[in-house]
Amino acid sequence: MIPESTLLQIAERYDCPLYIYDSEKIKEQYERLIKAFSYKSIKINYACKALTNINILRFIRQLGSGLDTVSIQEVKLGLRAGFAPKDIIYTPNCVSLEELEHAVALGVRINIDNLSILEQFGQKYPEYPVCIRINPHIMAGGNSKIMTGHIDSKFGISIHQLPHIVRIVKATQLKIEGLHMHTGSDILDPRVFIQASEILFNAAKEFEDLDYLDFGSGFKVSYKDGGAETDIEDLGEQISEAFEKFCSEYGKDLTLMFEPGKYLVSASGSFLVNVNVIKQTTSTVFVGIDSGLNHLIRPMFYDAYHHISNLSNPAGKQRFYTVVGYICETDTFAVNRKISEVREGDILRFHNAGAYCFSMASNYNSRYRPAEVLYINGESHLIRERETMDDLLARQVELDIFT
Repeated sequence: MIPESTLLQIAERYDCPLYIYDSEKIKEQYERLIKAFSYKSIKINYACKALTNINILRFIRQLGSGLDTVSIQEVKLGLRAGFAPKDIIYTPNCVSLEELEHAVALGVRINIDNLSILEQFGQKYPEYPVCIRINPHIMAGGNSKIMTGHIDSKFGISIHQLPHIVRIVKATQLKIEGLHMHTGSDILDPRVFIQASEILFNAAKEFEDLDYLDFGSGFKVSYKDGGAETDIEDLGEQISEAFEKFCSEYGKDLTLMFEPGKYLVSASGSFLVNVNVIKQTTSTVFVGIDSGLNHLIRPMFYDAYHHISNLSNPAGKQRFYTVVGYICETDTFAVNRKISEVREGDILRFHNAGAYCFSMASNYNSRYRPAEVLYINGESHLIRERETMDDLLARQVELDIFT
């Protein structure tokens, strides 16, 4: 990881608030994932909604990864980053046929997750191979907002509607090249993936000549020192064995796909902020920083934990603080958190800030979004400029009817 002294130097050069990504950590996570599976044909597609900076996409492409996208805009970013269309899989939900037609024109792989669009697509594009997203009806994930495979989820086609899928495919002669499922995020127990694989294997028997099965992702990463995380090696061993057995029964070697996002980039990210003020109330010591939920919404949105350290005073006496932002909302990052003594002007570091942090940032309260830096080959490179007032006004149309 990047030394703390180097992080401070980068903050001094580019100012705060600032996102910094460590390329070596991304590479380490990718290689660990690949090595965990003994099955000979495995394809990793980075779920780019976690972090879509064009330079991150280019770096991950060089590692050998494909790309998992959920919007036509992410598809276009992937193409701009140099991914071949065949290495991009487009997995939207609740979009119109028109957006899917746009994806057809771009030549990328398409993953369809509802019966209505499947039937419309099959009638119009029977020769265009597609994947089908199955909802396995498995309740799994670290938070109700990130559980996507349960019976009331908007994602995927219910496994109980498999006969309807088969009927549509036969009626339209649509070519099905793959099946997909994603049960949720922050899944600790490998047995969840094994349970899901059995459902996917049984569904696959209904389709001839598949090319791949996509198991989604949702691997749990640790946000605390010594925290629990998915045992990737154990998962790789179990899934590889089960997949080889299935392929033998199926009569064809398929490609095993996964689509990690958080697993690849979470630990690579650091978010650095300045301490604006120390505010003592009757019962609480608040640390007010030059950021808020507009830059890092996960603690407010998911009750997510991010370890916070004081880069400016790492050896200081440990004290308890409640860390809050400058947004006109209750944007609380941590309550009664033990941190090395904090002083006004110190720089704090939010750890594990690579996934779903900048990508969920906004201009709420008309605040600027922060800059981004990539640390690669021992050097820091600015990969997104800090916003200015011109950026806030860039797409607004100022009428001349007011005096």
